[in-house]
Order: sequence, then structure tokens, then C-alpha cells
Amino acid sequence: MRKVKFKNRNWDTAANLHLPDNFNETLKYTAIVCVHPGSSVKEQTAGLYAQQLAQQGFIALAYDASFQGESGGEPRYLEDPAARVEDICYAVDYLTTLNFIDENRIGLLGICAGGGYASNAAMKERRIKAVATVVGTNASRAFREANFLETLKTVSIQRTTEAKGAEPMITQWTPNSDEEAKQMGMDEFDMLEAIDYYRTSRGNYPTSNNKLLFTSMSNLIMFDAFHFAEFLLTQPLLVIVGDKVGAFGSYRDGFELYNKAASKNKNIHVVKGASHYDLYDQPKATKEALDNLVPFFQENL
Repeated sequence: MRKVKFKNRNWDTAANLHLPDNFNETLKYTAIVCVHPGSSVKEQTAGLYAQQLAQQGFIALAYDASFQGESGGEPRYLEDPAARVEDICYAVDYLTTLNFIDENRIGLLGICAGGGYASNAAMKERRIKAVATVVGTNASRAFREANFLETLKTVSIQRTTEAKGAEPMITQWTPNSDEEAKQMGMDEFDMLEAIDYYRTSRGNYPTSNNKLLFTSMSNLIMFDAFHFAEFLLTQPLLVIVGDKVGAFGSYRDGFELYNKAASKNKNIHVVKGASHYDLYDQPKATKEALDNLVPFFQENL
């Protein structure tokens, strides 16, 4: 693995470039951009998939989203869906500058919210030749199912407060413990599994610090990751979901994306007995996902 940086507007994106065994810079390789979930960083589930894909002969690039992790950009902890989509385009830009990458064989893998961003990016980014999602979610759908009008009103008030000199409001992606979740009435199993992944030694990483700029909420509510997929998402598509359905909606979103996409070559694979977070890092579930991802990318890139 190589730690790399590439230019992204007027800041740098921090990334890990995962290389196959016996890597040879004189050869041309297929490349896959791996897009992490909201609240995540490149060393977590996106990095796990990138590492496994590299072991199968691909070059895989996992990076930190703008404003987050080790990447640059201000304000910090902003989750801007439009910027997240543009991050993918800059990642493709970077890959095309590497002599050992075949620029005509670049694929895209997104996990959770990263799956929604990947689907959206593929609609405009025609250098992406195939796209896959693992428990991909349309994050806007999830946020709109909450009390979104009240949230938009509160964001508007907060923006006025900050415009007048107040410090930015930083909130959390998830509660920090099961006890905190229960006190907040957020004890559905998807949330408890999120806490188990992100807030314990299972998946915690120092730069994944559970911080979200509160005013990001309006961006998340307004963005529809699957908008125009019935016209513009034409590349080969693989959607992977788990059948242990929770409140986060990745099972439902996966079928919506599959049904909506204009792709003539598309498939959906359901991992039996797997939850959303099992497909982040649990060996049995991720092996089944990879057993489908690897031949998909081999055949379509």
C-alpha cells in the first residue's frame, strides 16, 4: 500500500493506493475507486474492500472525503453530497495520471452512503466503466424520513447564528454508546450495530471521530443520489445487500437502485443472514460480497 495525495480543487485529498502482490510499474492495471460511508474514513470498510480487491490483482484507491479524515477542505466535518460526488471525479483524475493504470478500465465501488454517491457520480463520469454498491444507501431518503422540515428550519436558524459570529455547531453521526442510544430513543439494531462498528475497537479509527457539521443536514436532505438513474446510469451495475433488514434502508435502496438504473447489464445479490454492518467487515459476509464483486469487475473492466 502507498499513502498518496492528489489535488482536489484547492486542497489535497489523502488516499491509500492498494497494490497487488508482485506489482510491476511497467504493466497496465485495472483500477477501482472505493468510496467510504458517511462518518467513515479510508482505513475502515472501504479500505478493507480495497485491500481484498488488490489481492485479486486490481489496484484499489480508498480516500478520505473532502473536509474529513486526513483530507483538506474547510469547513471541517462538512458532509456535502455534491462535493462527495466530485471527490470521485478527482480520484479518477488522479488514476489517469498513473502510467501503470489503464484509464479505460476504471471501476467504482461504494459502501453505504458511498454507494449512493458512487451511483450518482457514475451518471456523469463516463470514465467509470462499471459500478458496484455494497449496502448502498440514498442518504437523502433516510434523512427525509425524519422530521425534515423541522430540521431545515433549525439549520436555517443555526446558519443565521453562525453568520453573526457563533461557533459552528458540531453534532454526532451516531451516539457514542448503546446506553446513549437508548436514552435518545435510537436503539434500533442498525444503530446499535453502527455503534459497535464505529465506536468500539472493532472498527474505530482515530480520524473517524464521529463529528458532523450540523448545517450539513440541509445538503443531505436536498440531495437525491438516484435522481436520473433511469436515464444516466447506463454502466454495468452490481448491487449487493444483506437480507437482515434494518432501519437504515440499504435493502430497500438497493432494490430501488437496481430497478431504476438504465443499465442493461445489472444484477442484485442478496447476502443471506447478513445485516448492513455485517457487510462492512464480517468475514463470511464480506467474502460472499467479494466473491461477486471480483468476477463482476473482471468481466466488465
